[in-house]
Amino acid sequence: MKRLLILFLLIGTACTPAQMNEASAPPSIPASDPAPTHIPLVQDVPATSASSPMPSADIFSELGAPTCAGLTPENTEGPYYTPDTTERKSLLEEGWQGDKLILIGYVLDSNCQPIPGAWLDFWQADANGEYDNSGYNLRGHQFTDEQGRYTLETIMPGLYSSRPIRHIHVKIRVPGGEVVTTQLYFPEQPIDGLTVQLEDKGDYHLGIFNFVVR
Repeated sequence: MKRLLILFLLIGTACTPAQMNEASAPPSIPASDPAPTHIPLVQDVPATSASSPMPSADIFSELGAPTCAGLTPENTEGPYYTPDTTERKSLLEEGWQGDKLILIGYVLDSNCQPIPGAWLDFWQADANGEYDNSGYNLRGHQFTDEQGRYTLETIMPGLYSSRPIRHIHVKIRVPGGEVVTTQLYFPEQPIDGLTVQLEDKGDYHLGIFNFVVR
């Protein structure tokens, strides 16, 4: 009888479920970081962002040697100039409509020598012929490189009823010189001394124009 009692006690102990200890308990999940309390309404996006990549330096192979034929004529400023633009070589914005235009060229002196560090300030209408007069869309300035070259990535400007001719406004100032204000036009409606040489490259138009200033 005593042996049977011991046997029952051993069987009961083996069948009792083990207690879960602290090591076997599931790990606690830490609380997530709090959400940011300040998100800028507008973020500065570099002109060379992935959404609007600038052309390769090889684009300048289209220029060749500097050529010039007299000083670039001045042309009216118009009512839509806005000073203090951002320095950028691309005026493109994500989602904008319009035919892409890459404009390249030199800024030259009267002896046809390139001018490094010349300031150019561009502004234009969008594809619908409208100007941004409350902000800086399709507006920007830049400086020529050490070889006197500039490049502008933008769209073909649209027409508007009060002035049905495509044009891009620009101001140029060479170091130590005065500001020259003029406009660029296109072969469909050429203006003597101010017409861009234009070529259709398929997915964009390439425009070439050399500014000649004192």
